[in-house]
Amino acid sequence: MYVPFVDLKKQYQSIRKDIDNAIAQVIEETSFIGGKHVENFEQQFASLYGVKHCISVANGTDSLYILMKMLGIGAGDEVITVANSWISSSETISQTGARPVFIDIDPVFYSISEKDIEKVISPRTKAIIPVHLHGQVCEMDAIMQVANKYNIPVIEDCAQSHFSEYKGKRAGTMGLAASFSFYPGKNLGAYGDAGCVITNDDSLAEKVKMFARHGALKKHQHQIEGINSRLDGLQAAILSAKLPYILEWTEKRISRAASYQQHLSNIPWITLPEVRPNSKHTFHLYVIRCKQRDEVMKLLRDNGVETAIHYPTALPNMKAYQYLGYQPGDFPIATKYQDQILSLPIFPELADEQIAHIADTLRKFQG
Repeated sequence: MYVPFVDLKKQYQSIRKDIDNAIAQVIEETSFIGGKHVENFEQQFASLYGVKHCISVANGTDSLYILMKMLGIGAGDEVITVANSWISSSETISQTGARPVFIDIDPVFYSISEKDIEKVISPRTKAIIPVHLHGQVCEMDAIMQVANKYNIPVIEDCAQSHFSEYKGKRAGTMGLAASFSFYPGKNLGAYGDAGCVITNDDSLAEKVKMFARHGALKKHQHQIEGINSRLDGLQAAILSAKLPYILEWTEKRISRAASYQQHLSNIPWITLPEVRPNSKHTFHLYVIRCKQRDEVMKLLRDNGVETAIHYPTALPNMKAYQYLGYQPGDFPIATKYQDQILSLPIFPELADEQIAHIADTLRKFQG
């Protein structure tokens, strides 16, 4: 049996009419850059998410960079983030001229170790970027307590946590602003690069929009120098077509994760993901841990199951960050887990038979 890691084609087939109509309308109107489709998506996403402002941008990476630039972060500053994210979370810090400061991860939930944040705060600290990894929200009460104590803005990286919740609040609504990616494989994904910023801060929203559109809110009226980071009309229309299904797809992801828990709970050499109390984990990824990860990955591949590793090297252990002078021992949990984590297939259309096949294959492992 073949089990893809993600099946975007099956999702498309389930809503083909909606997607095809959206694309056809954009082409008919030649509304490729800006225009009503972009505006409609921004309004629809903000409304469904429960925030005042959604500012669309070209991709999730840009959304982090733009937020930091509009907060005035630059050379000589420091920004705190977690050791086990995708490089967008940290490279955007460097792109502003600031210095990334990494923190190890929580051993149970894989998110930033909030108890260690205060230890690395300095007079140069200008922001904290907690990453809601895998679909699980960080321990935001503790993070916000430290941030408020030192008057440091919090930018939530929600690239993997669309509509996740912590104590009844959605990911991205607890800090000053949040970054979202709509990369095709995300819980809400476009058919190319796409992203957005959400915030309830009117002034920040205006600055973000201006900077992402060449420093102008009206064409040819450039108030500052900005960048070109615009969501195109096709991607906006596709996202609007998908948006009515996102809550249903989210519940299906949670159901698929529960099925995994049931099928895998009696395999003693696997560590299953845990859900933080009082939170809603939306399972962008279903990540297990095992000591012989590479052998297990090969067994699954040989039996038709695609897997992935998110992520094989903790950020401060990469060559790109050698200049910071960190050692692997500075991040013992992230360094240990980078050789154990394995992401199993998960998507709303994943069948029980496919999960059962994965579980049966794992039981065959004789490591």
